[in-house]
Amino acid sequence: MVTTETTYVIGDIHGCYDRLCALMDKINIDFDSESLVFLGDYIDRGPNSYEVVEYMIDLKKQSPDIVFLKGNHEEMLEKYLSGVDRYTYLINGGQQTLESYLSHLNPTDNSPIPDKHLEFFKSLVLYHETDSYIFVHAGLRKNVPLEMQKPEDLLWIRRNFIQTKYDFGKQVVFGHTPLPEPLLQPNKIGIDTGAVYGNKLTCVRLPDLVFYNA
Repeated sequence: MVTTETTYVIGDIHGCYDRLCALMDKINIDFDSESLVFLGDYIDRGPNSYEVVEYMIDLKKQSPDIVFLKGNHEEMLEKYLSGVDRYTYLINGGQQTLESYLSHLNPTDNSPIPDKHLEFFKSLVLYHETDSYIFVHAGLRKNVPLEMQKPEDLLWIRRNFIQTKYDFGKQVVFGHTPLPEPLLQPNKIGIDTGAVYGNKLTCVRLPDLVFYNA
């Protein structure tokens, strides 16, 4: 990844394509000198998951150094497609994602989800670390080294992480748990502000803690 002091971090999008576009217009990132991290949960619950993923793929073409984290909703989609667990996905907003993809289906398509979208989902990473921050979708388990954290915690943990004052060595930037406003604590920054529930989609610029929303 490009070494830079300035990093923009965007929280859970959940198919809210219009908010994503409005937010990206506000931050006006310079990919030559600034970094961008997405915290996962691009899909589900909102109406335009197809468009959001298409947007992510186009962004990746502009700047291969963008970090795309995996969220628990991408994991649920993975399990749905593999047949491991279909029910959990459908009751957690997956139906809206399937409808979004079906609305773009061509008669010649073999699957409602294009191969390039499947490749995007497979490329997602569980965490990203820089000199000053750890970026993760849901959070971390205390007293566990980063490389030994379980995927289920990285993608799903809530209360045990939210309530801890444990020093992880670096400030942890996360999404997953929707909050009315960004959470700022010495050991963590939470920026899922519930865009899909009618609140705002949030971005934080680090290290100067400037917030943008749409």
